[in-house]
Amino acid sequence: MAGYVLQKLGYALLTLFGVVTVIFLLFTILPGDPARMMLGQNENAEQIAVVKKKYGFDKPVGLQYLYYINDLSPLSFHSTNTKDYTYLSEGKYQAAKLFTVAETTVVLKTPYLRESFQKNGKKVSDVIAETLPNTFVLAVSAIAIAMLLGVFLGIISVVFKDGWIDKTIQLISTFGMSVPSFFSAIIFAWIFGFLLHEYTNLNMTGSLYAVDDFGEGTYIQWKNLILPAIVLGIRPLAVVSQLMRNSLLEVLNQDYIRTAKAKGLSFYIIIKRHALKNSLNPVVTAISGWFASMLAGAVFVEYIFGWNGLGKEIVDALNTLDLPVIMGAVIVIATLFILINIFVDVIYGWLDPKIRT
Repeated sequence: MAGYVLQKLGYALLTLFGVVTVIFLLFTILPGDPARMMLGQNENAEQIAVVKKKYGFDKPVGLQYLYYINDLSPLSFHSTNTKDYTYLSEGKYQAAKLFTVAETTVVLKTPYLRESFQKNGKKVSDVIAETLPNTFVLAVSAIAIAMLLGVFLGIISVVFKDGWIDKTIQLISTFGMSVPSFFSAIIFAWIFGFLLHEYTNLNMTGSLYAVDDFGEGTYIQWKNLILPAIVLGIRPLAVVSQLMRNSLLEVLNQDYIRTAKAKGLSFYIIIKRHALKNSLNPVVTAISGWFASMLAGAVFVEYIFGWNGLGKEIVDALNTLDLPVIMGAVIVIATLFILINIFVDVIYGWLDPKIRT
């Protein structure tokens, strides 16, 4: 089992290395000078030169790439010369010095995602730390809605197989998988946040935290979570209900189910005690994939509802050409996606030894 886990971790590191390389090259070849983007309207020749030297933009692309990998790597090499870009300055990140050879110090540190161009030099890691929890709450809520309602609707479809209830659920599921999230977000915000606001008391926009009327603190607004969570959960809900229906029908055709029927067990008992558990395997697989993709796919939903999550932050960064924030957010999302997939693979490998071989 240990070898299987190490193998998965090795593949994960190679995948993450490829993601980082593609992201760096993609944003490096974009037209425009990063130093000018960072300074905005206050640029002049001296300031541009200072910024380029500080962030290594005056170096060849290959050397910039090595600098970027060095910043991201937990084990990195830094110069003791204050004139070098890799000088280990105080306040840039927390680091534990391991040893020094000549003018190079090897340190163990947290990955450094650099600083925002547009937020007065604020660390990208701080920007992500402020917004990622909101996205996580939204994704977990959407997955919970999709899981609970999807499994319930799938069971109802099987109970009323080929009836009008079954056909209605399948029609709604097909429609839910077809409608884009941004379109659903606009419709839900308009209907429940505007037209029916008097009855629902829901807002068209709003985030998890709101500032009180006196500006002295923040408080949680759970009602602002309802509409974006429902909208984000529509597509996985549709997928889960279809998977649950098909899986449950397949399980109900197994020999041990027929044996249970022959013993006189009721249909309700057969589903509850024998069929339901064995039908959840494909559902769990789908949910794990959907949860990982939701962390990236919540961009439009967050932006339309004004939810201050990582997706909205990415859109704002794209509008202002804040490249470090965009690159850092994509790397964090890719890392989470890879970690979730590894976790699922390890669980399956532990449950089924055949997968490990």
